[in-house]
Amino acid sequence: MSTIEHQPNKTSAVKKTEKSTALSVLPDNQDQAIILHISFNKQDQQEELQEFCLLAKSAKVHICQIISAPLNQAQAKYFVGTGKAEEVAHAVKQQQANVLLVNHQLTPSQIRNLEQCCQCRVLDRTGVILDIFAQRARSHEGKLQVELAQLNYLATNLIRRKTHLDQQKGAIGLRGPGETQLETDRRLIKIRIAQLKNKLAKVANQRQQNRRSRQKSNIATISLVGYTNAGKSTLFNRLTQAKVYAADQLFATLDPTLRQLSLEHIGKVVLADTVGFIRHIPHDLVMAFKATLQEVNQADLLLQVIDINDSRQQQHILTVEQVLQEIHADNIPRLLVYNKIDQTENFSAKIDYDQHHVPIAVYLSANSGEGIDLLLQAIKQRLNKEVLELALQLSPTQGNLRHHLYQLNAISQETLDQQGNLLLKINIDKVQWLKLVKQFPYLAEGQDYNHSTLRNNIVVSI
Repeated sequence: MSTIEHQPNKTSAVKKTEKSTALSVLPDNQDQAIILHISFNKQDQQEELQEFCLLAKSAKVHICQIISAPLNQAQAKYFVGTGKAEEVAHAVKQQQANVLLVNHQLTPSQIRNLEQCCQCRVLDRTGVILDIFAQRARSHEGKLQVELAQLNYLATNLIRRKTHLDQQKGAIGLRGPGETQLETDRRLIKIRIAQLKNKLAKVANQRQQNRRSRQKSNIATISLVGYTNAGKSTLFNRLTQAKVYAADQLFATLDPTLRQLSLEHIGKVVLADTVGFIRHIPHDLVMAFKATLQEVNQADLLLQVIDINDSRQQQHILTVEQVLQEIHADNIPRLLVYNKIDQTENFSAKIDYDQHHVPIAVYLSANSGEGIDLLLQAIKQRLNKEVLELALQLSPTQGNLRHHLYQLNAISQETLDQQGNLLLKINIDKVQWLKLVKQFPYLAEGQDYNHSTLRNNIVVSI
């Protein structure tokens, strides 16, 4: 059985002094927390513990003590063994903590058992993340999304407790409405979830209308994505001169923000700042923020912001990839943005290209502004490079479309078949193609192409 990682006596005495000093200046309403870190993989133990401590600090709790508990298999009652649960209960009492934070997903019965054993509130990893979201939500939409996620989480974590409706009898004063308190709670939660989904459906429709307006105006959308605290909001403020809240903390951004950005030779584009991703992100949270994440799903280009100084950047890139797959946005063109080069001496501002001389990565500092000009240059190249290669078959009566294609200098080859139809091979910018589709609606019939690649082969028969 693992034990609490004690320090030498002298260090412990110093820490106790520091703790008592810190407690004297803490806010009266700040929670005192014991962290229980459970690890099934010793290689990732320290990294996951560090991230969970950042989550706890983002939730505005004071960490009194950290207890590590490596396990081979989870136990049914407390998740940890009985001995470890008693150690945790002793630490809670000794530190006078009022909340236990567990770095893992717990079942409702495990939460209840730990609360009874430790005589304090117990929150698992999902509960901590939801609490942070509840603190940070500012917009009406953000609050609806957080409440929906909380209710979905609560609905699966309801446990039977002794209340006035749990034991009903056919005697005076004991007759209830015919359901237990647990059933009542579930019914009320189900009703509220339905109400929130209806409200969020209206928000989603409004966002869809706004996206349609941008599409009609041929305005490209660029979305910032990445692991939480990678510097997305700082980069957003640097590019758009906005004043979005940005801080060195997890989930500083919850509410999506859209701003216009003018690019030379491109025109106006819309830049969207979105919520950051994190490993083991709750599925209910992803579903609750579905309307917000549609800004990512419908984007023309994703800027994936990466903290270049983070030793876990490869794991973070994989986490972002998994979330993008879950929201069906993994096929959208992506430009990697390695941020915070001002905090290291090994990197300078530059652009990395692939074998076709297409920008694939930019190194910059959103805080100092170094490399921002290179990012704008790379964005312009990526948006300009969406050239479509199409093969069109036009009837003799469709000379008007042929005329427009010649005006755009898009026709690279033209032949005539035995039926008198024109067979055209064209190279055309995607934006110009979309304009033609609006002008000639029959072009939309039969087209099947994937905008995730920069050059596409399309055959359209008309």
